[in-house]
Amino acid sequence: IMKFYASVQDKKHKSTHIRTIMKFYALLLLGSSTTIQAFSPPIHTTRYISNQVPKNTNKNDALFLSSETETNAETPSTSSSANPVPATKEEINKALRIPQSYNEMIQQTSQAMMDAYNQMGMSRQIVRILLPRDASSGQLGEYYEAEAETSGKASQEQMKLVPCDESWQGGIMQLYRAASPTTKDILRQLSPTTATTGVPPKIIEDRDIDESGVDGVGLFYTQTGSDSSSTTKNSNNSGGGGLFGPSLTLPTLSETDMCIFVQPTQEVVDTIEELSNQSTSPSNEKSSPLIALLNPQWRNVDDALDVASKSDSLFGQFASFLGGKGSSLRRLDALGYRSTYTLEGYVCKGGNIRLIKRFDSDWIVFAENDKGDEYVRVGEMVERPKYQDVEGMLEEKGVGY
Repeated sequence: IMKFYASVQDKKHKSTHIRTIMKFYALLLLGSSTTIQAFSPPIHTTRYISNQVPKNTNKNDALFLSSETETNAETPSTSSSANPVPATKEEINKALRIPQSYNEMIQQTSQAMMDAYNQMGMSRQIVRILLPRDASSGQLGEYYEAEAETSGKASQEQMKLVPCDESWQGGIMQLYRAASPTTKDILRQLSPTTATTGVPPKIIEDRDIDESGVDGVGLFYTQTGSDSSSTTKNSNNSGGGGLFGPSLTLPTLSETDMCIFVQPTQEVVDTIEELSNQSTSPSNEKSSPLIALLNPQWRNVDDALDVASKSDSLFGQFASFLGGKGSSLRRLDALGYRSTYTLEGYVCKGGNIRLIKRFDSDWIVFAENDKGDEYVRVGEMVERPKYQDVEGMLEEKGVGY
């Protein structure tokens, strides 16, 4: 019995000793971990505030602040929550190029008009562009010249883009026949229905604005959100319908509609003013429908009569009566009409020159190369360069024809 009791006491002592050692070891581990945590450097956490997700980053991490939930690590996100930084004037000047085809010109023109409307709220615009011409019609003196075909892709690639100058043998009406399909393509490109539904808008051509029928003036407009039967009588009887003829019916444009006056003259400024006033939203200019003037028949440069007509004096009024454009430009300026895109050209030192300008860029001057298949940048100016300025740019670049 004594031996058994001694063995039991020995086991109890050993178990108690073992429990004491385990408690001590646990306390030792706890103290060491606390010491390590107390003297370890703080954990570095990185917060990503851009839409670019670095590699090996867990997108479910609470520290990930990107608004994109599924973003490729290789590609920056184009989330609408990120505010894009607008391009500077220098960047736009550097990016501008002369369109080499009809489709490029339509894309570039419509993009400039859309940017001016969305970014600057410019709902009243003036646009000057080149017009398509059949590539086989470069010779003057021919009795007949084929019309430019814009319906087929192959034909579009073969057409030439030509300035609106005296080389057009058919005069202003031939220019109108080339401007008509060009205007329709611009409206199709601008219309929101083309981008959202893929269905082109209904485009109406109104030639009643051309009183004589041979002045090459037209009115094109879309009707995506307005009633096609809703029209307004023009009480001025100017720009369409003679003194005893029927008055011109003006369309009622909704916010999503667009209107382009093709080759307007000073005689239709009354009609432009009336349509612009009745289509202006009093609360928000950006909600007003887009109205543009395409290739106005008054020139960009001024002659002596134009300079005199810009004065408010009696002599200036008399100059405007004789045909000076000063009075018409003042009225259009009061309506908010601004130049948003200009692409024009002429011949300098025997070579073709092209001038291009957006509403947010300077004037960029290009000269045609020796092969005639590309235009090379030769200079830029804030104001529209004169002929002498372009001649100086060519001489400075060593360009000779």
